[in-house]
Amino acid sequence: MKGINKMQKRINRRRQAAKPKSCRFCEARVNYIDFKDAETLAKFQTEKGKIMPRRITGNCLDHQKMLATAIKRARIVALVY
Repeated sequence: MKGINKMQKRINRRRQAAKPKSCRFCEARVNYIDFKDAETLAKFQTEKGKIMPRRITGNCLDHQKMLATAIKRARIVALVY
């Protein structure tokens, strides 16, 4: 019993309070994400140019798909890496 309680205490210590995430685009009522807005697209990419996942950015599914499409189009036109 003592070993289990110590293990649970360690796990509980590691966890941090989850901050509720909300989609920035939904809050701003954005219907379309423009691929020419390189500054906005760069915020949702890593330093190496990978698209950040939803669980980190907090985007909803629809806006994450639009964002991915916009980033891919901007890469083709060489606006972002």
